[in-house]
Amino acid sequence: MKPRSPSTGGKGQFPQTDYFFHSGFGHWHGGNFWSYDGEDRSGFRNFYNLGREYRIEAARERAKEMAVFALIVLTSAWPVLYMVVTVVKLLSKGRP
Repeated sequence: MKPRSPSTGGKGQFPQTDYFFHSGFGHWHGGNFWSYDGEDRSGFRNFYNLGREYRIEAARERAKEMAVFALIVLTSAWPVLYMVVTVVKLLSKGRP
């Protein structure tokens, strides 16, 4: 059983707080967190590499999508441009 805090005084108030909790900083070394050269750093590098690979793959997919979008825009713009050229030719001939 955990020791009770003297501030509770035997009252059963809800919620009770554990004032004697230790978060486990026994493995923590003072100073900068990133200066720790243990196993955690390889985990950080793996996470960094995963993020880098994701960004590379996302850039490839974005390039493919932009190429397809450009093809769709050009395909849909072609009839409009053809119509404009035809109207200009018709108007340049003058009235019949």
